[in-house]
Amino acid sequence: MTKKTNQTTATGFNANYQKLNEIARTLRMQEEPDIDALVPMVQDATEAYTICKQRIEDVKLALKDHFAAEPDS
Repeated sequence: MTKKTNQTTATGFNANYQKLNEIARTLRMQEEPDIDALVPMVQDATEAYTICKQRIEDVKLALKDHFAAEPDS
């Protein structure tokens, strides 16, 4: 089964959701915070969150359009 998407797999929802999970796991597992690594992690997490949020909004809009176009039964 192939998926149609405007984004590559590396920048799609699943990859970015995984990135968020990995960053969260890293932060939870640290006994002492690595301040030098924190800024890049926050930047990566913010970017991944933005992409995930946009993809969810795109799906909501597509579903809204789909159901609005359906004739009443």
